[in-house]
Amino acid sequence: MPAGDATVDEDNPYLRTPPTEFEPLEDLSEEDAREQVERLREAIREHDRRYYVENDPIIADRTYDALFTRLQDLEDAFDLAHPDSPTRSVGGEPLEAFETVEHVAPMLSIDASGEPEDVREFDDRVRREVGAVDYVCEPKFDGVSMAFVYEDGSLERAVTRGDGREGDDVTRNARTIGSVPQRLHGDHPDFLAVRGEVYMPKDAFQAHNRERIERGEEPFANPRNATAGTIRQLDPSIVADRPLEVFFFDVLEASELEDSHRKELERFPEFGLRVNDRVEVVDSIDDAIDYRDRMLEVRDELNYEIDGTVIKVDDREAREELGRTARHDRYAYAYKFPARAEITPIADVAVQIGRTGRVTPVALLEPVDVGGVTVSRASLHNPEEIAEKNVNVGDTVRVQRAGDVIPYVEAIVEKDSEGHYDLPEHCPVCDSAIERDGPMAFCTGGLACDAQRRRSIEYYAGDDGLDLEGLGEKSVRQLVAAGLLESVAALYELERDELTALEGWGETSAENLLSEIEASREPPLADFLSALGIPHVGPTTARELAREFDKFEAVREAAETDPERLEGVDDVGETVAGQIHDFFASEANAAAVDELLEHVSPQESALERGGDALEGLTFVFTGSLEGITRGEAQDIVEAHGANATGSVSGNTDYLVVGENPGQTKRDDAAANDVPIIDEDEFRELLEDQGIDLE
Repeated sequence: MPAGDATVDEDNPYLRTPPTEFEPLEDLSEEDAREQVERLREAIREHDRRYYVENDPIIADRTYDALFTRLQDLEDAFDLAHPDSPTRSVGGEPLEAFETVEHVAPMLSIDASGEPEDVREFDDRVRREVGAVDYVCEPKFDGVSMAFVYEDGSLERAVTRGDGREGDDVTRNARTIGSVPQRLHGDHPDFLAVRGEVYMPKDAFQAHNRERIERGEEPFANPRNATAGTIRQLDPSIVADRPLEVFFFDVLEASELEDSHRKELERFPEFGLRVNDRVEVVDSIDDAIDYRDRMLEVRDELNYEIDGTVIKVDDREAREELGRTARHDRYAYAYKFPARAEITPIADVAVQIGRTGRVTPVALLEPVDVGGVTVSRASLHNPEEIAEKNVNVGDTVRVQRAGDVIPYVEAIVEKDSEGHYDLPEHCPVCDSAIERDGPMAFCTGGLACDAQRRRSIEYYAGDDGLDLEGLGEKSVRQLVAAGLLESVAALYELERDELTALEGWGETSAENLLSEIEASREPPLADFLSALGIPHVGPTTARELAREFDKFEAVREAAETDPERLEGVDDVGETVAGQIHDFFASEANAAAVDELLEHVSPQESALERGGDALEGLTFVFTGSLEGITRGEAQDIVEAHGANATGSVSGNTDYLVVGENPGQTKRDDAAANDVPIIDEDEFRELLEDQGIDLE
C-alpha cells in the first residue's frame, strides 16, 4: 500500500509526559503557533487511537483535556482551523438540511434467518459455487450502518446507508464521534471507503435515558433508536453531547485491496479504525453455528446491542465470484437471535417528576419484546409497591403491558440484588426535598422545579388549560430549551423575532401563536383555575369553584385562610381542599401565580345556569372572537347545557372558527365531518335558541 502518515514521532512533546501549562498566546509568533498546532494534532490523534482502538491510554483524561483546549485556543487565535483537526469533534453551527449523496459502492443488506437449516443451506450454496471456504464470524450490531470515505488519509465524508445506493451526508455529525478518526494512521491506502456501525453503548444509553427522564423528556425506546435519532440531528453540537461509538467492519472500496476479509480487519487498527474483539475465523458451518450460540450466551454481558451474528466468506476472490442480488451480498448471511421476550434485567432506575410534583420511579431495562413491542422502561409505580415487590437494580424481572399499553414490572424472576430500591431524598431536577404522602412521594419544589414548571406550561396551554393551539409538548420543549420560557408567565413576554429565529417557526406560525396567547389574557375564571394545574383541580372542579366564589382572589383567599370553606363546594371535599390549600401556601407557587397575574386578568364567573337550549351539543372553538373572549363563549354555551371541549373528535357538533384559527382543529374537523362555522353563523345559531352572546 502507498505510504501515508508515518507512526507518530516519539519525540513529540505532547505524547508521553505533556505539559499542561503553556506560554501565553500573545507571546507566540504565527510560525510558532503553526508548529505547536501540528504537534498537538499529531499527539491528540495518537491519544485518540490509543484510547478508542487500543484501549490503552498513556495520559490522564485531564491532561488530554488540557491539550485539546490548547489546540482549540491556538486555532481560534491564529485562524488555523482545519477540516480534519481533532477539534472538529465539538460540533459547530447547525445545518439547514442534509445533502443526499451517492455511495462509492452499494451498501446492500444481508439475507437473514434464525433457523440453523437456512444457515446450512447458505453454506451448501457457497460450497457448490466456489468450493471450500473459511468464514469470518462477527457480531451483528444493532446500530446504524454508515459509510466512511477517506481520501489521502483524511475523512472526506460520512454517509448514512439510506436506500443502499445513496444516503445522507452526515459528515459534520460523524466528526463529533470520538472513535471516528479525522485522519488515518500508519500505511493507509490513498483512498479507503469503509463500512461501520454507529451505536450507543448500553451503559451510556441507560445513563442518557435516565437524564432524559429526570429532565421530563421522553426516553428513547432502545439504543438503536437513540443512535438513529442522534446521527440525524441538524445541530452537530447535540451529537457531540451524546455518547456514540463506532465499530468498523468492512471495506467498501479501496485504492488497493487485501485478498481476504480477515487481513482487512487486521489492518484496520493500524489505520486507527476500531474493530470488534469478538471476531473469529472458522473453517466449517458447524463452527459458525457454534459461534452464534456462544454469542447468544454472552449477549447480555456485552456493552453493545447485537441481534445475531454475521457469517462472511473470507476470500475476496470467492466473494466476487458469488456476486450479489439487487438487495443482498451473496457471500454473507446473518444468523439472527430470537427476540428477548418479557423477561429482562433492570439496568437502572430513574426518577420522573410529574406536573404536580409526584415522583414516579421508572425501571430502565435491557430492551425486551413485550407483545411485539420493544420495551426499555417500565413503571415501578410508587415506593410502597417497590418495597412490596422487593425490586432493585440488577434484578431480572417479568415485564407486562397494562391494557397492552403501559409497561410495568409484574414480578421478580431472579433476585440478584440486596434489598429494594430507595428513592433519593432530594429531587434530581431541583434538589428540593422529596416527601412521602402515603404510598406516594412528591417533590416539594413546586413551580421552582424545572420539571414541574415545564409540565405546568404544557398543562396551562393544553386542552384542560387555556387551550393555546400551536403550543403543544414539542413546542414547549423547544421554547424551554431555547431559554424563552423560564415560567408560565414568560408566555406573555414572547416576541415574534424570538420565535421566527427557531427551527420550524415561520412568520405565520409565530403570529398565530402570539394571537392565541394575546386572546388568553382575560380567561374565564374556571379555565384559569384549571390551567394552574392545582392537584385534583381539573375543568369540572374548577367550574364548581368558579360558581361558588365568582372571583379568583376569593378562591385564593379561601384556600389560604379558610380551607374548610372549600370543602362545601361540590366536587371538592376534604382531600381536594387540602391540595388547593397546599398549592397556594407554597411560596414558589404563590410567586409564580403573582407573576402570571401581571399579564392575565381572570374574569368573573359567568357560569350561572341559563337553561338547556343547547343540551346535547358539543362545541370546539379556535381563533379569536370579536367582542368576546373564546373562554366567555365557552362559558355561555355550557351555561345553556352544551359541552365545550378543547379538541375536535367524532362527537363534536360544531367547530367555531374566529380570526387566526389553528390549522390542526380545522384538519380534525374535516377528517371527522364536523361542521365548521364562523362567528356570524355561531351568533345566528345562538339567537335561534334565544341566547344573547353578549
